[in-house]
Amino acid sequence: MKIGIIGSGNIGGTLTRRLQAIGHDVTVSNSRGPDTLAPLAAETGATAGTAREAAESADLVVVATPLRAVPDLPADAMRGKVVVDADNYYPQRDGQIGAIDDGSETSSRWTADQLPGATVVKAFNTIQAGHLLAEGRPAGDPARIALPVASDDADAKRIVMALIEELGFDPVDGGGLDDSWRQQPGTPVYVADRDAAGVRDGLDAARR
Repeated sequence: MKIGIIGSGNIGGTLTRRLQAIGHDVTVSNSRGPDTLAPLAAETGATAGTAREAAESADLVVVATPLRAVPDLPADAMRGKVVVDADNYYPQRDGQIGAIDDGSETSSRWTADQLPGATVVKAFNTIQAGHLLAEGRPAGDPARIALPVASDDADAKRIVMALIEELGFDPVDGGGLDDSWRQQPGTPVYVADRDAAGVRDGLDAARR
């Protein structure tokens, strides 16, 4: 699969390494320009590009930027594509976003509002980058970590869940985008490294 990754920080850089290593064709970008990604490209074999190039070349796009950067992304280049929202909202970093603060929108619903025509899937936001890099395990391993996946589109959800399986984690259906508050920071599943049953229990136990 051709995958575009926008953001080369902890999660974006780790996904670039993991996804390229298991055979996907990755184009990675950041806000500082392709030249700054030369070491990551040399290390992994991924292509360094702009955010627009990463999105336009991809079958699936991963957004792993600070949430405040989402309105500046090339939304037109993501129209009609599956977009994985790996972001988390941290008000002290991102500034106040009223619709998220007052609970009227989840952060992934807000992201979808900024990317009209894209099919947004919330995933990879509940695991630390180091564990995403090192903790992938075969199916059936009792120590396998599970990751919740939320989307309004069943087909897009299946694509992302299959990708999570490839990476060595158990995907757990987290419902639609309006349910994704159950996997936001501060909830029982956030950076908790639970197994599939534990993630289901944590999603059920989440309280606003």
